Amino acid sequence: MRDVAALARVSVTTVSRVINGEPGVSGRLADRVGAAIEQLNYRHNLTASSLRRADGKSATIGLVLEYIANPFDALLHHSIEQFALKRGVLVLGGSVEEDEVRERELIAALASRRVDGLVIMPAGHDHSYLLNERSAGMPMVFLDRPPAFLDADTVLTDNLDGVRRGIRHLISHGHRRIGYIGDLKTITTATLREQGYRDELQAQGIPIDERLIRMDVRGHERGEAAANDLLHLDSPPTAIFAGQNLLATGAYRALRRMNLHYKVALVGFDEVPLGDLFDPGITVMAQDAVALGRAAAQLLFRRIDGDRSPIVHDVIPTRLITRGSGEIRP
Repeated sequence: MRDVAALARVSVTTVSRVINGEPGVSGRLADRVGAAIEQLNYRHNLTASSLRRADGKSATIGLVLEYIANPFDALLHHSIEQFALKRGVLVLGGSVEEDEVRERELIAALASRRVDGLVIMPAGHDHSYLLNERSAGMPMVFLDRPPAFLDADTVLTDNLDGVRRGIRHLISHGHRRIGYIGDLKTITTATLREQGYRDELQAQGIPIDERLIRMDVRGHERGEAAANDLLHLDSPPTAIFAGQNLLATGAYRALRRMNLHYKVALVGFDEVPLGDLFDPGITVMAQDAVALGRAAAQLLFRRIDGDRSPIVHDVIPTRLITRGSGEIRP
């Protein structure tokens, strides 16, 4: 920074203000500093800056997701990153892949790097281990799933209502035998979505047939196998509700392989990438990943900026997107 200041014929304080986007520097001086930075190929050392800054901020936040390759998680990451970049903050992220030990290790690694806050999509079932971090002043927001044994800010999808509306959509098109394929029961959202399926059938006076329910299904390959299993029952379902986007893709593959994609209805939870290009297109109860990520980022930065108001629990509604597969009549 001293070299940049000498070349631009300004003070080190002026260089610091330009680099950090602080007010009080004229456009002419800022241009001179910018030209010197480019000429010297200067790179700002954020680690050194955080050691010198009075507030101790690192200009980084940690993001813990289930599986960053999942399109839903990727959208969450992008939404949070876009918000953070406007603040000049870098997002450090990783996947836990439903591993409680991995969750703890990843959060510990991020905390040791002194991130300014954490957005967590939890895999574990006891988050009391985070009490020390919170007592030390670490802001944290739980995204998509609530924490256990810890009262903290959350931003969640209305899973229960979303599935109920999806099942109601199928019922409105004449279906009474509706199969259900769900994720691991250990995942809070998967349990809520199955409950939504059961609640809506009961509300509509339709008996629940346990033979039509497949839980603890992970990934599109097992989703395809579960759908295949349902479709080979003596009295198969006339419609299938898939409780997650990869499961919906797997169910569609099974239907297409058996040439039933125009005969058996399908509704998925979560958006399916390129779902409108399938034939028929896949009807979904879409989570608003952009809104979820933005709400989590806004809440986290409020806490980082010193907001000490009571715990917040935001709930984001789902949206029905009709594309053809969910409108097939029995």
